[in-house]
Amino acid sequence: MTRQDWWADAVGYEVYLPSFCDSDGDGWGDLPGVLSKLDYLHWLGVDLLWLTPFYRSPMHDHGYDISDYRDVDPRFGTLADLDRLIDEAHELGMRVISDLVVNHSSNEHPWFLMSRSSKDNPYRDHYLWRPGRGPGQPPNNWVATFGGPAWTYDEHTDEWYAHLFTPEQPDLDWGNPKVADEVESIMRFWLDRGLDGFRVDTAHYLAKHPDLPDNPRLPADRVRLIGGAVADWYHYDHQHDIGQPALHDIHRRWRMIADDHGAFLVGETHMLDPGALAGYLGRDGLHSYFYFGLIQAEVDAGGTEADLLRAAATASPALSWAQSSHDWSRAATRYGAARSLALTTLTIGLPGTPFLYQGDELGLVNGVVPADQAQDPLAKRGGNHEHNRDASRTPMPWRAEENLGFTSADKAWLPFGDRTPADTVEVQQQDPHSILNAHRRLLHVRRELPDLRRTEPTWLDTAPGLVAYQCGNTVVAANFGTAPAELDGDWLLRYSTVDRTEPGPLAPDEAVILERVARPSPPAS
Repeated sequence: MTRQDWWADAVGYEVYLPSFCDSDGDGWGDLPGVLSKLDYLHWLGVDLLWLTPFYRSPMHDHGYDISDYRDVDPRFGTLADLDRLIDEAHELGMRVISDLVVNHSSNEHPWFLMSRSSKDNPYRDHYLWRPGRGPGQPPNNWVATFGGPAWTYDEHTDEWYAHLFTPEQPDLDWGNPKVADEVESIMRFWLDRGLDGFRVDTAHYLAKHPDLPDNPRLPADRVRLIGGAVADWYHYDHQHDIGQPALHDIHRRWRMIADDHGAFLVGETHMLDPGALAGYLGRDGLHSYFYFGLIQAEVDAGGTEADLLRAAATASPALSWAQSSHDWSRAATRYGAARSLALTTLTIGLPGTPFLYQGDELGLVNGVVPADQAQDPLAKRGGNHEHNRDASRTPMPWRAEENLGFTSADKAWLPFGDRTPADTVEVQQQDPHSILNAHRRLLHVRRELPDLRRTEPTWLDTAPGLVAYQCGNTVVAANFGTAPAELDGDWLLRYSTVDRTEPGPLAPDEAVILERVARPSPPAS
């Protein structure tokens, strides 16, 4: 493998910083808190940490509104804390990436403050400013992901600025070459400091159609509400505000920088078509994209999830696999803990990079967050409590004590979500049959079996409900049916999601990893 391919052997883990571990008693997670848990993550079998944004921010979107791309926000710690975290992770054999959030900045970023100061300011064209169509009328019909028009009027210069998220997150103008130069300088700054790559936030947004035309409104029978945005967002065909051809040139330039540093670029997009995702990858694109099929799929005992996986893995060997994130409902809520673990087992052997979201390894379901305690701007601004992302962001439960070992403060930034001692790392580590220990065994088996992840899978013909693929002498199988199912052949059991020591019929929602039994050659006659 080349030095750029280290991520193909890695298992990733998303650390949502505000909710992972608080070291200083302010109720808010921070970098020293992550540092204190590196031994746990190493014990679990994690190779790659994805840190959500730690940059300076007013926190209108909890770090995804950045006011200084080259510094750590004091609520998360210091540059020295980050350096120490990266160094100690590297000593343990782990890599560290963070978010690259450059579709937009904060409205408190110096670029934007200068941009809005006058129409003649050199930074004016760092953002999308346009006159309205008439008094009180925005330049076009674009809507914001979190609700309302994607334009805000600024009286000082009598123009509107674009923002596909909140008004506090103005969109950068990627039609301006100076924006590309600024971002590439930021990337080099962090890669030179030791980061091992970036998770590219909203990687398919960035460029806009240069004429900013209206987006067509969809007919009612084509509207699909999948969460992560207010309903109005899904009523439009986003032909002109996202997914523009200019993205390829942006990603190509980033790829050259990353490859010079042996760094990994994984994109976030809500595209569910694996063929479309594959079109953004390749030698001059990002190294990987998250496949969201398992995050947005409906549960189906007939094996829909398996069909999605097979189609995605066939489309590209470079996808990243996830079932949960800080933006979506937890996998155990949607699938149940047993089926979620079975799906993780299936993805663990596929080419690409599997990711866990903090707490997935504990089988956590969504936490309970009352509407009057909501912090998510999607819920607060758009009134979208059904898809309130706070439910997947409640603090990580570490120990069976007050505040679950997350913080020494009287109150955390979010409620703890009705967690019990059985949900905690402390209790599950002591139980050899816990879902935490099942995840740990799975991650370590993956390291022991190089046929997994490095060999193109061959999908096997199996009974209805049973899905299986073979990589060399290793087979991964899962039963998504409602009755026990058996895989033909002689196998050595290397892993099961349930307590068993010998191969046999798979129970519903059980997954296994098997190795073919080597039979001795018959004696010579």
